[in-house]
Amino acid sequence: MKAWVAACKSGGGSARLVFPKGTYVTGPLVFAGPCKASKITVEVQGTIKATTDISEYTSPEWILFESIKGLTLTGGIFDGRGETVWKYNDCHQNSDCQLLPTSIKFSKLTNTVVHGITSLNSKSFHTHVYMCQNFKAYDLTITAPSNSPNTDGMHISLSDLVNVSNSVIGTGDDCISIGQGVTNLGVTKITCGPGHGISVGSLGKYDDEKDVSGVVVSNCTLRDTTNGVRIKTYSGSPPSKASGITFQDIIMDAVKNPIIVDQKYGSHKSAASKVQISGVHYKNIVGTSTSDVAVSLLCSSQVPCDVELVDIDLKFQGSSTNKAKSASSSCLNAKVKTGGKLNPPACR
Repeated sequence: MKAWVAACKSGGGSARLVFPKGTYVTGPLVFAGPCKASKITVEVQGTIKATTDISEYTSPEWILFESIKGLTLTGGIFDGRGETVWKYNDCHQNSDCQLLPTSIKFSKLTNTVVHGITSLNSKSFHTHVYMCQNFKAYDLTITAPSNSPNTDGMHISLSDLVNVSNSVIGTGDDCISIGQGVTNLGVTKITCGPGHGISVGSLGKYDDEKDVSGVVVSNCTLRDTTNGVRIKTYSGSPPSKASGITFQDIIMDAVKNPIIVDQKYGSHKSAASKVQISGVHYKNIVGTSTSDVAVSLLCSSQVPCDVELVDIDLKFQGSSTNKAKSASSSCLNAKVKTGGKLNPPACR
């Protein structure tokens, strides 16, 4: 931390902080700005391991980078050692649960580059991009077992101009989850699996959520995931909007729900979601589905969604007992436009 303070306070140009090769075990770390250095690079050459005593984590993250302009984080292995504490996660039965600490949170950063890092076994989210402007991440390796709870590879919220690319993510939750207030996001060349796929949402859990717009997910491969490309909103949610969302050039390999809009997520409430979904485009999505309903558009009765399907080719990959089945589509309250080849045929 002394080295960080020295680097941050160094005047004028760029500064560099290096963690040499070796293994470091540490509790919570805060790298806070603003810094005098116009650019600051943090290079990790070794492995940083989290402590396992949850009582040490008074804040909801292990490593926090906050209020910095021109940060580059590169290299290293960040081992959250989540396997020691996942048993304390009760979120599957308690909707008001307290999430375990995120491994790395990027908060209120401008002009950030993160590349070449490995995140293992986070206690909760691997990374969280929050209130950032112009954030680029690439060559990430993010890994946790398929049964690890709430271990989203990257959660993004309240951020603009974010680009995530050329990364391999396999976790127990969403590979990438896109929360409220995200605008101008590009996700490309991600290999996802195991996990819950790439998701916009869940949206509408809280009052006064910010809208989501300008999301493009392209050239990704999803393998053995429980969902493919998904939009999820809570039933009975307050009003907000999710618009201008494109999923394009996606390969599905044995994915359970390849294309899914779920506006009754997370609840058995009968009240309709008021999150208005519009301008959603699914283009050139091909591969195999392990569920016979390969396209599921379960939209809100209060604000029906507006979806375009173009060049979809998803084959049902069933067990030996139901191989004869073919893939199908299911729709509710969806206004669907179509183009090109469609397998399964679109519902209207």
